[in-house]
Amino acid sequence: MTGTVMERSHAKLTLWAAAFHLAASSKKGFSAHQLHRELGCQYNTAWFLHHRVMEAMRRGNLDLPPMGGDGSVVEADETYFGTIDKSELMPPDPGTQVGKKGGRKRGIRRSAYRAVFALVERGGSVRTFHVAQANQDTVHRIMRENITRETHIHTDESGLYKLAPWYFAKHETVKHSAYEYARGDVTTNTVEGYFSIFKRGMKGVYQHCKEKHLHRYLAEFDFRYNTRKITDMERTIAAVRGGEGKRLTYHQPR
Repeated sequence: MTGTVMERSHAKLTLWAAAFHLAASSKKGFSAHQLHRELGCQYNTAWFLHHRVMEAMRRGNLDLPPMGGDGSVVEADETYFGTIDKSELMPPDPGTQVGKKGGRKRGIRRSAYRAVFALVERGGSVRTFHVAQANQDTVHRIMRENITRETHIHTDESGLYKLAPWYFAKHETVKHSAYEYARGDVTTNTVEGYFSIFKRGMKGVYQHCKEKHLHRYLAEFDFRYNTRKITDMERTIAAVRGGEGKRLTYHQPR
């Protein structure tokens, strides 16, 4: 187990194997509390296993090839999930209107939510990013770093993507404000479908997630989506192999 997420662990290999299989075979996730009940271990052991399994599922951006290509379609969209702690919020700008908008709770601004940005290649893989703020600079930087210039980009009518035609071969939008969700093959239904799976898993399975761990939960959902065409056993083996060369420590090893 040396040189993997399992290094220096006191948990039995049978617990590790079960944790990897349960996380890889559950479409919307498998929480530490469920792991604790299924395996009959202490909750802190289940939490330890769960977070390291998610770390094994994480794929770095630097060693990944760019998405898209000539004639390929990549859908881009942003969503907001989970409120940020009040202590981390910046005071609202003078003149900012605060109220009920877009189905959000009255008195909570969009900046009070955790922003998640996603890129989904039509028929291919997904990459998600937990960003401090979903603004134009951040969104376009991520797109330029992860998508080839020959790609066709599909988004909604948000002003976040108005610079996309400058960087990519083609940019087409659907106008959700006019209840337009598809126009021929132009749609963002694929990326929105991914967000649906993610939010149902977070609300129905995990329920509680601190912001500092959100990127790891996103990595877990990315992994399952990107390996959706293989069997549960193949997905489990891929997750175990993904733990090579990784360590997740909250205390410096002695």
